[in-house]
Amino acid sequence: MTTINDIAKLAEVSRTTVSRALNNSGYVSEDARKRIMKIVEETGYMPSQSAKSLRTKRSGVIGIILPRLSTETSTRVVAGINEELAKEGFQILLTDTELDKQKEIDYIRLLKSRHVDGIILLATNVNEQLIKAIKDVEIPVLAIGQELPGVPSLVYDDYHAAADLTNMIIQKGHERVAFIGVTKEDPSVGGLREQAYRDKMEQSGLEVQESWVGEGDFSIESGYEQMKSILKRSKGNEPTALFAVTDRMAIGAMEYLKEQGYRIPEDMAVVGIGASAMSKYVTPSLTTIDYHNAEAGKKAAHLLMRKLKNEKIEEKFELTYRLISRNSV
Repeated sequence: MTTINDIAKLAEVSRTTVSRALNNSGYVSEDARKRIMKIVEETGYMPSQSAKSLRTKRSGVIGIILPRLSTETSTRVVAGINEELAKEGFQILLTDTELDKQKEIDYIRLLKSRHVDGIILLATNVNEQLIKAIKDVEIPVLAIGQELPGVPSLVYDDYHAAADLTNMIIQKGHERVAFIGVTKEDPSVGGLREQAYRDKMEQSGLEVQESWVGEGDFSIESGYEQMKSILKRSKGNEPTALFAVTDRMAIGAMEYLKEQGYRIPEDMAVVGIGASAMSKYVTPSLTTIDYHNAEAGKKAAHLLMRKLKNEKIEEKFELTYRLISRNSV
């Protein structure tokens, strides 16, 4: 196995010069750098991460806590994070909570024990135990999706995005608008999006029938079942439009509607949030909100790098969105 001493001997330079070239630290002449990098490429030499960690007091690893690894949102955010961190020479370590609140706390502690340099948490809830766990680990933590007190947080503008969708439906002439949300233990998706829907209905002089409101669990299946339940409960006063707080639930609802002979959007308009790949290709294509997830991941990685350099950053960053109007309304 090639060592740093072998590289130094082949390049006819000192071990220190090789180290400087590999770590991009200190002066190395251009000629020496080219010789060193050519030999590194030819030999396939990989510097020891353990040795590097001892020198820098860092592991070169960032832990990422995801609510679900299988969702498009998570995949796109991670892609953005990884792209930025790779530029800084960092690797990522992924964990998946499967929407379990306790696992969020457990993984904060686990990642600390794995000596990660920082943690990016795609948070699904806000509670005292989670905040305490973050403070206790005493390493930089950054949250995406929820505003956590005392923790730098990148938040989506859930309220205004949901308000824009609800307003668009109402402006199309719909007065009976159904809603499929998620648990309010998720303050952003479960709380703010529903509040915006209710506020816009009230501001427009429209009543929300509780029989039109359902609670899913982010899955396509729950969207299907909640749409089925809403139509059953509201028989004789069925809604003419549906706002589902995720694309997956909207698509599940659309499937049930089509099975029952509903035409979309003629009999029922449907909107979601997430700009999933599927939203573009279902029939009809789904009106949705794009949260620019990959850019959010890049922003989170950039801010965490600043934290690692002990730079002062703001505590809250609000991310942008765009409404994509398609054929489902």
